[in-house]
Amino acid sequence: MLTPPARLTEELLTSVLARGWGLSVTTMAYRPVGWGSHHWEVTDAAGTRWFVTADELENKRHTRDEPLTQAFGRLRASLATALELRGHGLEFVVAPVAARDGEPVVRAGDRFGVALYPCVNGQSFDWGDFSGHAHRQAVLDMLVAIHTAPRPAGRPALADDFAIPHRDELEAALAGADADGAGPFAGPLAQLVAQHAQPVRAHLDFYDEQRLRALADPAMPVVTHGEPHPGNTMLAGGRWLFIDWDTVLVAPPERDLWSLDPGDGSVLAAYAAATGVTPRPELLELYRRRWDLADVAIDVSRFRRPHDGTPEDEKAFELLRSIVEALA
Repeated sequence: MLTPPARLTEELLTSVLARGWGLSVTTMAYRPVGWGSHHWEVTDAAGTRWFVTADELENKRHTRDEPLTQAFGRLRASLATALELRGHGLEFVVAPVAARDGEPVVRAGDRFGVALYPCVNGQSFDWGDFSGHAHRQAVLDMLVAIHTAPRPAGRPALADDFAIPHRDELEAALAGADADGAGPFAGPLAQLVAQHAQPVRAHLDFYDEQRLRALADPAMPVVTHGEPHPGNTMLAGGRWLFIDWDTVLVAPPERDLWSLDPGDGSVLAAYAAATGVTPRPELLELYRRRWDLADVAIDVSRFRRPHDGTPEDEKAFELLRSIVEALA
């Protein structure tokens, strides 16, 4: 995210790090990297550098009225799975450092979950295309290792229910319901949704049909990362790493594969050769559609709540506009 959250002060974050991990913070600097979570680089009294991530639990809800404790529980389950994977020998997993009570994430007030990571020096990448064949192959190799990890490694993970997070808010917007909060993008949002309601509704209906088929003919579930795009990889010391494990679920492998193939089927064939599991086209399409619909629903929810028009809001609305227009 581009700016630190107003409701998580440096004083509160410092106290959380001391309470959770026993850190005595000497320096703290916000890092405007990634999207969705907030990040800081901190140094402790021993001179050790750490990377801190804070997630706004309100943004982790799946419905408008879901308790924040439930959103925190999902975050905890995902990060706990990353710890298990790392503990089972998957050294490319950049997992959080367990707090003194063994937990992978600590509450900061009611609204935030904070996780601590080792500070990794390496090359980072952006969302988008892979840097080359070796990059794509490395991601495939890491996914194969995750999907074939020992079953105990996936014990903390929750199961994918194929639901679209914040669909309730998207449905309300499609029905023309008034937003609950004021903000500079509330009006433009209502206009955007009204203009493109029919194609968005058609995509939702088609997704529902695919979801019913998937539930009727379930695939063998595996532990999935959820967002294995280039922006969630690093190259450090000649080794490829996976970061950002807050979206882990037990799900069909297609959840991790739908965006990986370059379009010629080569990656999907290589996955089948490595695992004995042939990716199913209908599940690849289901997850491809859910990605776009989830992005739309999450941002619709964002702008139906009170907002101030921050740089993050501006970027999020332009992304929302581009996806909705693409769906149309």
